[in-house]
Amino acid sequence: MKHYKWMIVALAFLGTVINYLDRSALAYAITPIQKTFHLNNADFGFIASGFGFGYIIMTLIGGILIDRYGAHKIWTLAALLWSGVSIIFGMVSGLWMFFILRFFLGIAEGPAFPAFTRVVTDWLSIKERARALAAGLAAVPFALLIGAPLISMLIIKLNWRVMFFILGGLGLAWAIAWWLCFKDKPSEPVNVTTFNHQVKNKEKTSWRFMLLNPSLLSNNYAFFSFGYLLFFAMTWLPGYFEQVYHLHLSQVAIFLTLPWAIGAILMLCGGFLSDWLWAKTKSIRVSRSHIIWVCQLLSAFCFIPVILFHSLHIAIIFISLGVGFGLMPNAAFYAVNSDLASDRAATSLGIMDCGFALSGILAPAITGYLSHILGGFGAAFGLLVILSVSSAIGVFIWQRPK
Repeated sequence: MKHYKWMIVALAFLGTVINYLDRSALAYAITPIQKTFHLNNADFGFIASGFGFGYIIMTLIGGILIDRYGAHKIWTLAALLWSGVSIIFGMVSGLWMFFILRFFLGIAEGPAFPAFTRVVTDWLSIKERARALAAGLAAVPFALLIGAPLISMLIIKLNWRVMFFILGGLGLAWAIAWWLCFKDKPSEPVNVTTFNHQVKNKEKTSWRFMLLNPSLLSNNYAFFSFGYLLFFAMTWLPGYFEQVYHLHLSQVAIFLTLPWAIGAILMLCGGFLSDWLWAKTKSIRVSRSHIIWVCQLLSAFCFIPVILFHSLHIAIIFISLGVGFGLMPNAAFYAVNSDLASDRAATSLGIMDCGFALSGILAPAITGYLSHILGGFGAAFGLLVILSVSSAIGVFIWQRPK
């Protein structure tokens, strides 16, 4: 059982890698797509925002469905759907078809992270959660780390349409593996952390608690800020380096390995640090909240030199550090939901993910609009700083979970 539960985490990690390869692929095809369909940055931002509109609908509904029917069925179905959408991406013929497909990709990928949270909550104890979440969520920067050279190579060597076909095939293979290997509940109930929650709290976690608890509310806003940074980086960093520093796509692929590598390392460190602090203090505020607000402040400060100085080296170094510190508390965000609402962890995560989905609408669209109107990305980076600082203050003041 001990080894099997970590195999499940590894399989969830692989599914998340494929998930993020699919959702980030469009960013690396920005130049050929803009040339083919005569699109500007505002048009491309509009297309990219379609994902968030679909995601915000299905991430909460997906969480409710997963708490009711389990991650075995729902995550398998979601993977089949997002893989099919990715394949159809290779057949698009215009702006609105791009937007509609991004919308349906958001619908299909909405249940993924609520499913992952349900899996970790059911299969691992509270002392293991943050590191398990960090291990699985490190798939996000890892996918973007390998995605930069992999997707760029597929576009350069083949073309962007074939690239989408290949990514869709990977998702179909994972869906089959998940269906065959995963089961919703462990056979030994000692590992089911829902039992631990029910011993301490006989009442089922209410909608009122999930929607109005100050600790969860501040966590949700901070996760919105986190999502804004992630969607900004995932959608616009390739275009930023191409347009501002006139780099070829192959050069962009090399440079973008650094922020995602640092992000993967710091995200893992954040998860292990969170569990270590929990073991030492038994305090959710110390082991989760302090990691969140400190990392978000550090991330905000790192983006200031990018605004002030026009230098490729400064941009690479401080964007990498900003993305890395921004991603570091990801496991802590998820763990707060598992800690405070373990019996409805997927639903609680779905509520938090709605803010993330909203950032998926706003970050691509606002960045595209600002860069098109102002002819640069300075204002877009400034908005990142404001969001990160405000969310850090919110967590420091209001996130006091018991």
